[in-house]
Amino acid sequence: MAIYTLPELPYDYAALEPVINPEIIELHHDKHHAAYVTGANNTLEQLEEAREKENWGALNGLEKNLAFHLSGHILHSIYWHNMANPKTDEGGGEPTAADGLGELADAITESFGSFAKFRKQLTFASSATQGSGWGVLAYEPVSGRLIVEQIYDHQGSVGIASTPVLVFDAWEHAFYLQYKNQKVDFIEAMWNVVNWQDVAERYADARANTPLLIPVKG
Repeated sequence: MAIYTLPELPYDYAALEPVINPEIIELHHDKHHAAYVTGANNTLEQLEEAREKENWGALNGLEKNLAFHLSGHILHSIYWHNMANPKTDEGGGEPTAADGLGELADAITESFGSFAKFRKQLTFASSATQGSGWGVLAYEPVSGRLIVEQIYDHQGSVGIASTPVLVFDAWEHAFYLQYKNQKVDFIEAMWNVVNWQDVAERYADARANTPLLIPVKG
């Protein structure tokens, strides 16, 4: 029985034009994301079989596969909701107190010095990934601050217990049909579709539901 299922897109394939064309969205969601869901479910079945047969020699490879496919499923599930239609003024810009996003805006300024510095860091981290990976804004539960992570594949180089709140997919399948080898152009364009309301809600949830791992003594 499948544990994981492919979530529906929160918009139609053409909703993110001209930043991302419909063909990319369809292939990315229906093929690539679906493959990670299938991979995670298949790996769980293989782990169950290994347990039953006490085939512990297969464990290392299977656990690595599960981390890869499950992390791909999780990051893509966030990715779709991190974006909004730029033609309806729901996507792009930057979070401000005037939009009711003051908590997120303040956290970005506190963690990075300014929104402009944060944007430059996440842009570079995303566009400079070597091979396949992601640029991620995450809540870090030791300091209680926001950090930028440069993720290798779907799961490498991740801070333990950090919670992604904004993710930029820098795998070639996310942009190549439209942007060819100009990854940095794609990442720059992504800022026009960021759904800051969704990012703010994820940040608020992370703060509320993730206690500091090393409590600050008063």
